[in-house]
This record gives sequence, C-alpha cells and structure tokens, in this order.
Amino acid sequence: MNSMKLFFITVSLATSTFSLSALAQDAAKGEILFKQCIACHGPKAEGIPAQKAPRLSGQHDWYILKQLQDIKAGVTRKNPVMIPFLSKLNEQDMKDLAAYISKL
Repeated sequence: MNSMKLFFITVSLATSTFSLSALAQDAAKGEILFKQCIACHGPKAEGIPAQKAPRLSGQHDWYILKQLQDIKAGVTRKNPVMIPFLSKLNEQDMKDLAAYISKL
C-alpha cells in the first residue's frame, strides 16, 4: 500500500511541476498575440465552424503549445492557413499564447 501511495504522490508532484512551469509564461503578452487569432478562432477562442477553425478554449496550455509547434514545424499537422501567422512567432511567443488561450 505504501508503494502505491508513493507512486501517486510522485505522479502528482511531477504533473503539477510541469503545469506550473507552463503557466509561468506571460499570458498578458499572449493576450496581445491572440488578437491575430480572433478572426478565425473567435474572441473567446470558441472556434468558428465557417472558418473551419476549432475551439481552443478549455484546452490545456501544454496541448495548445504542442499543436502550435507541430503546425509550425509541419511535422504531424499541416495547416497552410496557420503557417503565415506561426512563422512570425518564436518559441516564447507560442508559450505565451498557449498560456493565455488556456485561461479562456
């Protein structure tokens, strides 16, 4: 029983440490960056089906960041509409943007 308890404590600490480091980004800067996303994703990141833009609100910051990185790299996700916007963003910009969107 003690080893199981230790396992859950370790996993909880590891997860919370990861989340805290991601949340330490500059969400205020992310809010400014998000203004270019509103036309397709909506002012509250609710998504706009007519634009074929998905809802982003309610997603975790780490998930949003991973999607932005993948789209920019063209690795697993190819999105020609997003590339012009993402090509202007550096890694810190994407982290800040993800931090802001995750709070919507």
